Amino acid sequence: MKAWNARKKVAAIVTEYRPDSHAEVIIGRLLGMFGYNPQIEVVSLYLDQVPSNDIGTAEAQFRGIPIYTSIEEAIAAPHIGIPIDGVLIIGEHGDYPWNEKRQKRYPRRRFFEETFRALDRLGLTIPIFNDKHLSYLMEDAEWIYNELTRRGLPFLGGSSIPHAPQLPSYSSTQLHQVKEIFVISWLGVESYGFHGMEVLQAAAEQRHGGETGICSVQALEGRSVWAAMERGDVPEDLMVQALIALRDVLPGHPRDHVDVPVLFIISYNDGLKGYVLQLQRFIREWGLAFRAADGLITAARCDSGMGRPYKHFEKLTRLIEQMVLTHHSPVSAERTFLTTGMINHGMESLQLGRRVDTPQLQSICYSPVESFIL
Repeated sequence: MKAWNARKKVAAIVTEYRPDSHAEVIIGRLLGMFGYNPQIEVVSLYLDQVPSNDIGTAEAQFRGIPIYTSIEEAIAAPHIGIPIDGVLIIGEHGDYPWNEKRQKRYPRRRFFEETFRALDRLGLTIPIFNDKHLSYLMEDAEWIYNELTRRGLPFLGGSSIPHAPQLPSYSSTQLHQVKEIFVISWLGVESYGFHGMEVLQAAAEQRHGGETGICSVQALEGRSVWAAMERGDVPEDLMVQALIALRDVLPGHPRDHVDVPVLFIISYNDGLKGYVLQLQRFIREWGLAFRAADGLITAARCDSGMGRPYKHFEKLTRLIEQMVLTHHSPVSAERTFLTTGMINHGMESLQLGRRVDTPQLQSICYSPVESFIL
């Protein structure tokens, strides 16, 4: 039998493991790739799909990591003879169907159901990481969130982008009395829009008193975005300042380049307004600008990098390790539930062509977690 070292051990449950997938850039780091020095060890793997460009199978074989045919087996990891210390759910990428709301139907609830079943059978209360949002269905997201809360499991979810350094840096105290936050995002409306929602919420939760809930979400698409700016309903000055903070932006106004922009407008219970603008390929990174109570505007970009090795995943991987080692998550589960609701209701609003109320999100209150890196 293989002699196992003393590092904490995790099972990885993924949709697909191919070049440039989230599985590669997270699990790959935990395997010592990308110049990363891991503190925990991946000891078992479950692959839901194996595409023609799969690299997970060969990587696992090379490193002696078993690929199990079920999630429960991967979590049991019978080959190591001791319980695992954490579960990584990376349900991003793969050949899955789309619904009428332009959402990809990733099997995240099934992944969680089978994970919970395995943990119950084994009597384990261990940390879970979930890449990106909880589910494309609000009822499934609510079920997952409630089960995590009921079980008291340490949980880290969401996007890698809010963990990237913000340049120029600013103090979180500048967000204590924030009135408006404008985030610039790009590419896929749902997939990259969620990153934008996470950037927004990571800033919004810093206001004095923490988060107190969201009452509605509205989505605009195409010319209606620019019309809303021309009417003064949307703060164009914040968009301009956010764009100035970015690199490699095309010259001119985005209306001259982006045929079908999408704008999500988030209305918070306390009057805060959040905006997430999807600009397709006009930009290549995320940025934000916010207006404080005194009218002062602050703008910054998220220093995520523009290609391999996707350095923003290094900080996320370190946070995953922190949670497994300490059973303390650096991000509140409430943030992930809230941003899941924001993108799901946003896609619903886009389909319906009107503002939608968000009853599941109105009572979500929390304060940001004090994070630390080991």
